Amino acid sequence: MKKKLLSLLLVSAMAVSTAACGSDSVDPDISGNVVGSTAESSVEESSAEESSSAEESGSEEATEEAVSMAAAIEGMEYDDASTYIYEKALGDFLEIYEEAKEITDDNDLRFAMMATAEGKFLADAVFLPIQAKGGNYAISRVAPYTVTPVLWGNDSDRFHQAVITTEPITSADRAEMKEKYAELKTTGTYEQWVKDFLTEKGYEIVDTYNYLYNEDPQNWDVLATSRAVDAEALVNTYDGLMEYDIEGVLQPALAESYEVSEDGLTYTFHLRQGVKWVDSQGREVSEVTADDFVAAMQHMCDAQGGLEWLVDGLITGVSEYISGEVTDFSQVGVEAVDEYTVAYHLEHVATYFPTMLGYSIFAPMSRTYYESQGGKFGAEYDPNAADYTYAKDPDSIAYCGPYPVTNSTEKNTIVFQANESYWNADNINIKTLTWLYNDGSDTTKSYYDMQAGTLAGAGLNSSTITIAKEDGWFDQYVYNTETDAAAYCGFLNLHHQAFANFNDESVAVSTQTEEDAARTFEAINNVHFRRALMCSMDRGAYMACTMGEDLKYAAVINSYTPGTFVMIENEVTVDINGTPTTFPAGTNYGEIVQAQLDADGVPIMVWNPAADDGAGSSAGYDGWYNTEYAASELETAIAELAEIGVVVDENNPIYIDYPYPANVESAVNRVNALKQSVENALGGKVILNLVACADYQEVYNTAYYPEVGSDMNYDLSDASGWSPDYGDPSSYLDTILPDYVGYMTKSMGVF
Repeated sequence: MKKKLLSLLLVSAMAVSTAACGSDSVDPDISGNVVGSTAESSVEESSAEESSSAEESGSEEATEEAVSMAAAIEGMEYDDASTYIYEKALGDFLEIYEEAKEITDDNDLRFAMMATAEGKFLADAVFLPIQAKGGNYAISRVAPYTVTPVLWGNDSDRFHQAVITTEPITSADRAEMKEKYAELKTTGTYEQWVKDFLTEKGYEIVDTYNYLYNEDPQNWDVLATSRAVDAEALVNTYDGLMEYDIEGVLQPALAESYEVSEDGLTYTFHLRQGVKWVDSQGREVSEVTADDFVAAMQHMCDAQGGLEWLVDGLITGVSEYISGEVTDFSQVGVEAVDEYTVAYHLEHVATYFPTMLGYSIFAPMSRTYYESQGGKFGAEYDPNAADYTYAKDPDSIAYCGPYPVTNSTEKNTIVFQANESYWNADNINIKTLTWLYNDGSDTTKSYYDMQAGTLAGAGLNSSTITIAKEDGWFDQYVYNTETDAAAYCGFLNLHHQAFANFNDESVAVSTQTEEDAARTFEAINNVHFRRALMCSMDRGAYMACTMGEDLKYAAVINSYTPGTFVMIENEVTVDINGTPTTFPAGTNYGEIVQAQLDADGVPIMVWNPAADDGAGSSAGYDGWYNTEYAASELETAIAELAEIGVVVDENNPIYIDYPYPANVESAVNRVNALKQSVENALGGKVILNLVACADYQEVYNTAYYPEVGSDMNYDLSDASGWSPDYGDPSSYLDTILPDYVGYMTKSMGVF
């Protein structure tokens, strides 16, 4: 739903600066392996033995007669069919997760139950987490940790504190800075130390930052969009109430201070006075006041751009306002107490609430400027009205952050120029931020642009690693970027209905026959088939096509929520398949996810205690690829599918439509590596049907831009992912809720 429906980035060579990931990392190739799927299509024979087996595997209870999914949903409306398919696939996850969401006074129990819910979700094989951002080789002029390392929200895309040098930073100097950061973190002194260190080493620090991008913003209204490409640009144009600094500490921004009521239900923020709104030319529009936060929240709820679910059920009255039950926004819990004091009233205690403030849902909006552009509220809101000109381009929004956008040329350049009226203008390092377009078709362009100084940095791919080793830059400048909390995933379409792109019926057209499609539908709705497909995918071979053989596992992830995202602070006991199970203080989230998978008898490893030099991790290895298990699960699926009349063998394979950008060499190599691994592991009984798209734009139209599941044009897709909005596992797991609540759910072809 939010920014966090992340668009598939292009190749790792397109990665620009270390700062792009909010830490010392560079944007890699983000498309990941594919996999994913859901719902069981066959219903097993009733017997005590089979019932026990079904319980162990997380499948549905057996009934007397096998019924096809097509027969089960015949005659249903789309929403009813979506509900049925979803419940068959994820009913066990949903039951546990909804119970966990109700726990607001015990974070340890809440986190533990969410972990067991995620274990069920992964066992149900709805989609496969593939890779995070980062984990590649890179060369950069951006000093490490001069953009916040926080893993959630939008602050990692704020670049005003980045420290940039004229020459690439050597590997040795970078390592010394990273070591010092570990020492100085949270002291507030690292930024000045880094500047002094670089100057002493002979580097020249500049106030310009040239950054690579591969997709233009589609919507300049940050409160009416859920796409990462929009939020990543717009976050540099406004300030929020609070902001994470480069040492990961939440600091005052537009709010100078705040307090929380004794019952934990009201957060009151005191704004700094004299902050100005300006237009794209830097002309003063108005002053930032508490009412601008009220106007912003109402506009977000009116626009329903995919963000509103984050506060639906959290801020009082939002649910009723969105549903239309309440039309007076004064009944919603966002209150301008006075001109410079804004209060948020919550429906329940949410200790993670402050972690949400770095995300765009809490951006302010100048009410006076919005109304001057034809903007209205409530029932009168109409973005298609003739006089509605708000956010049609960068010249029709107001700015209260470090940069107005002074130039935006499609597929070319976006320029952010320092705001002279910015309240904190004296303390920003970057005066001009320039985004330069690269479509990824030339896998060496970003490397050579980096060498020439056109770009501040670049990630390396298999082609440019070789070049860097030959020209001597590898040994002198290369470093390993860190991974972040993004989860780029592979999705199986549970209800494939669109066999050409939703906006152009002549593009990405499937070659499947109706019979092929019907057989694929039944297979994908069988949990054993889904597990077989997931575990047949060699993500190492896939990732090596862009990351190189040495780093092929560096960015691979195995769970949706990172295993180290939260930790149990006190001993907690949680039910796992009817058995009370106790976890000690200090247990990582991923350990509990693994315990649930182990209890379900699903042999995938989402938590490896030996990973990350013994600290334990859910990333950096492939815990899913298991050809023996994949073959076994496929045989189980074949037997169950036969019961509903679907024969699967070498002469009658299941065809899986898989779109890819034919103009990007590394992407072509990736999909073919995946095709080879699947077809070899599954004995030719499953065929990846590669659907060529002209470019990434056409791929996005198959799987990223559609607003509903019925427009998703694929059986298998790796074109999107998610990164968290705030510091609670629900920031991930909410995205897979049913009934149009979870944004990633549509990627499974439902809702």
